[in-house]
Amino acid sequence: MTVKDRVRVRETRLLSDNWYVLKTTTFDWKRTDGSWQTQSREHYDRGNGAVLLPYNPAAGTVLLVRQFRYPAFVSGYDDLLIEAAAGLLDDADPETRIRAEVEEELGYRLGAVRKVFEAFMSPGSVTEILHFFVAEYDASMKIGDGGGHPDEGEDIEVIEPTLVEALAMIADGRIRDAKTIMLLQHLALTLRT
Repeated sequence: MTVKDRVRVRETRLLSDNWYVLKTTTFDWKRTDGSWQTQSREHYDRGNGAVLLPYNPAAGTVLLVRQFRYPAFVSGYDDLLIEAAAGLLDDADPETRIRAEVEEELGYRLGAVRKVFEAFMSPGSVTEILHFFVAEYDASMKIGDGGGHPDEGEDIEVIEPTLVEALAMIADGRIRDAKTIMLLQHLALTLRT
């Protein structure tokens, strides 16, 4: 039996289509003991995305962005978030989209990029699958200042800490973004020094 055999959708209603799509669905779930239980869940569909952490093995550095995130602010975080470059796919394949995001946000045109994994970031309420990438960079790949697109509300600062500094920023709470933490820890575990 697959999960598909254990779900019977009763009703799906659109709650909002303002920024992205928010729906509520009532469904029956076949429990492990064989009984059926009616449940209701909201799910937010913002599309799938990609994230990339550039690293410079010779310098021991990574490229990150610092930017304002309203949901973090309204949750009580009174600082700019430090993150890896990321963006929604917008109907592009993950590698094409993340290359464009890195150019827009960081100002670098990368050579080879490597996909390392995919993950659901908040599967209890958000449908997004995030594609995670890493890539080597050096100064010769810099094509601009980055910073994002002001007309899209982006006001991005590029920072270049060492990997050791970035890991310390996780430990002391300066880096709180899950996708960034995952990529920094992945790099720390896999990088051969």
